[in-house]
Amino acid sequence: MNYETVKSYINTLDYTIVEENEKGGVLVIENLMDGVRNLIIGVVSPVLILEQYLFTLKEDNLDVFKALLIKNRDIIHGAFALTEDGKKVIFRYTLQLHNLDFNEFEAALNSLSLLMSEYYEQLINFSK
Repeated sequence: MNYETVKSYINTLDYTIVEENEKGGVLVIENLMDGVRNLIIGVVSPVLILEQYLFTLKEDNLDVFKALLIKNRDIIHGAFALTEDGKKVIFRYTLQLHNLDFNEFEAALNSLSLLMSEYYEQLINFSK
């Protein structure tokens, strides 16, 4: 599995590549119909990393943290996470590259799309 294969999967799924850095193994994609905008994909052997920025926390909020952790249990693929500074909430999904196939890649994107469609109101409220 390599960068070009991942890129072909993205094109097959009708996502738009907004930015790319082949040398760094980074693609930024979107599909506004699926609620996905500026999804960062890192092709860094031995893993493929998907990260979607969701919102910035104005302050630490135990209720928000608790709600996100509870929702993590319902997410089929991936999970909510915080960036290293603890201020930005992201969706993150990591896959093994060596045996990644098209269906698995599509499932990861579908998981994010489903999450965004069913949970967007709560995410908007959390960001306030």
